[in-house]
Amino acid sequence: VLDQQDNPVLDAVVYVTNTRTRAVKTYIVGKDGTYRFPALSTAVDYEVYAQINGKKSDTKSVSQFDDRSHVYLVLKLDAH
Repeated sequence: VLDQQDNPVLDAVVYVTNTRTRAVKTYIVGKDGTYRFPALSTAVDYEVYAQINGKKSDTKSVSQFDDRSHVYLVLKLDAH
């Protein structure tokens, strides 16, 4: 998770939503800006975004048809 100047955003919250059940998992970003969600189902689509202090990133999608074992997404928080 990065700010507009590409700096890691400590304590941002990343939300992952299961598009089938609408269940949400969250992860608080560490000092290096990274997050991880292990053991997600490969048979479901997910929506991912980050948020902190009213700032929110764009929502990204992870498709069940993406066959990578690890998906890397950069979430950039807006300046508002």
